[in-house]
Amino acid sequence: MPVTVSGKSSHKSSPTRGAGQRVLVVSDDPGTLELLSTTFGLAGYRVVGVGTRAEALARLSEQRFDLLVLDTVLKDLKDFNGRPRLAAADRPPMLFLTSVESLGILAPGLDGLRASDYVTKPLRIAEVLARAQVLLNSRNPGRDRAPRYGDLALDDATCQARRGRRELDLTPAEYRLLRHLMVNAERVFSKEQIGRYVWGEGRADNAIEKLVSRLRSKVDQEQPSLIHNRRGFGYWLGGV
Repeated sequence: MPVTVSGKSSHKSSPTRGAGQRVLVVSDDPGTLELLSTTFGLAGYRVVGVGTRAEALARLSEQRFDLLVLDTVLKDLKDFNGRPRLAAADRPPMLFLTSVESLGILAPGLDGLRASDYVTKPLRIAEVLARAQVLLNSRNPGRDRAPRYGDLALDDATCQARRGRRELDLTPAEYRLLRHLMVNAERVFSKEQIGRYVWGEGRADNAIEKLVSRLRSKVDQEQPSLIHNRRGFGYWLGGV
């Protein structure tokens, strides 16, 4: 499986670092398994890498992990969600590695998996580490666990969003963008900045516009509208 390392400019800022959290990496591709195990290890995590679903389930029954990184070439993801040891608070957040072609198959399954996210192949190391950190933060009871803005609220523990009493059905990309806008309320982000935050790389303008449009249609069904476009500059959240 091809793996690329992108975003050289991102190395100018301090990279995301772990604090000894335990990460279980599961992939039947030896190259991917070695790369991710090494990457997470160098980033400050304690890593266990296995090549089969059976090995993963055995490890999960023996000890607790803070994050599960799953290559979706391994079939029947429900095995990782249905075991008693993986239920509710005992189940670690899950980061899926999937091809674009497989995303349509994976996405419906994510609806039933709380605290989950995905990265598409070819993998970009900066994006994998960033998405992993977001999921790990969702386990911490810190002040950013439940960002709020007006009647808009997020719960990072369950990756759910609400506006007032209405639950928002957001995709992982929409959730990431909404969270970013909320914790940086009143700040304008360019399309390039949004693309790099949400996907770890630049995306075409129309991809950003479609993402923002979908998010606005879900968030701004009530007044006042919260997501705005500052023509020529970018998008921002505010107005309360």
